[in-house]
Amino acid sequence: MKKFLLNRDFILFIIICIGLISVGFANPLFITPSSISDVLTDTSILIILALSQMIVILIRAIDLSVASNLALSGMLISLLSTVHPELPVYYFIALSCIIGTILGVLNGVSIAILKVPFIVTTLGTMSIYRGLIYFVSDGKQVYSSEFSEDFLALIHFKFLSLSFLFWLAVAVFIIFYILLNHTRFGRNLYSLGGNPDAAKYIGINENKYIILAYSISGLFAGLCGYLWVARYSVASTQIAIGFELTVISACVVGGISVMGGVGTVLGCLLGALLIGLIRNALPAVDISQFWQLAISGAIILLAIIINTKTEQRKEKTVMVQE
Repeated sequence: MKKFLLNRDFILFIIICIGLISVGFANPLFITPSSISDVLTDTSILIILALSQMIVILIRAIDLSVASNLALSGMLISLLSTVHPELPVYYFIALSCIIGTILGVLNGVSIAILKVPFIVTTLGTMSIYRGLIYFVSDGKQVYSSEFSEDFLALIHFKFLSLSFLFWLAVAVFIIFYILLNHTRFGRNLYSLGGNPDAAKYIGINENKYIILAYSISGLFAGLCGYLWVARYSVASTQIAIGFELTVISACVVGGISVMGGVGTVLGCLLGALLIGLIRNALPAVDISQFWQLAISGAIILLAIIINTKTEQRKEKTVMVQE
């Protein structure tokens, strides 16, 4: 019982509940069913990207280009939709996923084959992809009136009063839960991140998993490219600027160790929900934008400290046992 109560995921869940109750006292409208539904919808893209980013972080890497990938994929299909509005929506979704995957593969190949450090690679591609958005769009925006009705309709579909975006995030969560907990791929990821030398010794191909991890990250960034422009009904050069830091924050808060090999899918989900709650709750209680950034930063810093202390405690326990 004590172990369960001290479980990080359980503590995160309690923090989220306390946060909801606290904001509810300050602004009762925030905890109405429609408002909660809006928060879940607003957080869904963050959940999807955090889960895909988790795979990269598990192998001791990071993808700083994820938001730029999202933006470029979203802009390209938006421009296509203005030229060919008659195309079915699944065509745009598939194309956005393909574009995102290709961009992810470029990251993976650069890191695995060319041996360029992941920070340098993804920082570089982040700028390159942003630059390409300006190039292909000529600095212009695509507005809601320029999208076809079918392009925007899917995102507004609701089931049980909850949006398509939310149910898609649930589906992605289930996929990642099975992938990381019940497949050889998942076990190998944890092994590679936890002890790279031992993983190589038992025959795990590091380059293969680096490319796969970045490809998956790119795939879901591409998917979110469509989701983003369809949800907000606009594509611009400013799409999701800085959002990669929010995604990484959600992973860190959820207990995904930047040292690799540590973290749960449920923890990642809860981390994204907590970040989403903070982003939506602080404006609801009239906290200034400056304090919103300060509070968000403090929570992230606290999560990193907790992660570090937890890992140090585990290392000491292992040393004592040995």
